[in-house]
Amino acid sequence: MAARKWTSEQRQRQAERIRQWAPWTRSTGPQSVVGKRKASRNASKGGFRPRLRALAKGLSELLRSQRELLR
Repeated sequence: MAARKWTSEQRQRQAERIRQWAPWTRSTGPQSVVGKRKASRNASKGGFRPRLRALAKGLSELLRSQRELLR
């Protein structure tokens, strides 16, 4: 599917319509506790980060147990 070819007049008119419509003024984000919890995890999905976080947690637990043994 080819991209739409906008004339400068069409682009300007569309920009004015969008500014009048202003959908960003009604954007409120998640409202429910479940939605907020889900949105808070958006940045930590997939990739290397979750594995790194799990390794760091395991290391922290190991160091904590060693510290207890040394007391």
